[in-house]
Amino acid sequence: MTDTVQRVYLARHGQTALNADGRLRGLADPPLDEVGRAEARRLAALLAAKHPVVVISSPLRRAVTTAEEIADAANTAVLVDDRLNDRDYGPWTGAVKADVIAEFGSVDAAPGVESADALSDRVLTAFRALVAEADTWPVVLVSHDAVNRALLARLDPDLTDIGQRTACWNQLTHRDGTWHVDLFDQKPP
Repeated sequence: MTDTVQRVYLARHGQTALNADGRLRGLADPPLDEVGRAEARRLAALLAAKHPVVVISSPLRRAVTTAEEIADAANTAVLVDDRLNDRDYGPWTGAVKADVIAEFGSVDAAPGVESADALSDRVLTAFRALVAEADTWPVVLVSHDAVNRALLARLDPDLTDIGQRTACWNQLTHRDGTWHVDLFDQKPP
């Protein structure tokens, strides 16, 4: 069953050991931990019921594993796309986020981190390209906390300070020529 409504389910991957320790993940490539695998299965069951035609994932294995769970449950394919890659935290990848903030005042101020503006521009460009390439709906995009938050804030400026818990999902719908955020930071039961 495909939908004529242009709808995207933007998901975040399940938990990793780095998430659990409050560390910046970025381009590090840890696997899902036991909690993350269970979260991915619950997310997959929920999103499969929305009948996605394709699942597109960041290339990092925590996202790919989550995307594979969703695609298997929905009996569809996973496409890996580098444009959904996580924020580059440079030399601070793997560092405790609170320590980086204590030292520099914010993650954004730490030297070598992909700037918030560059991330926001990259993510919006990627989203626009991915939805332009889609010809059937709905689509699931599986990415990362920083990526999802940057995109949601660009689509709805009222969403500049929201969370993206592990294995959460967001519903985006195209209507009246604009993408709207219908739901954000939703967790499966």
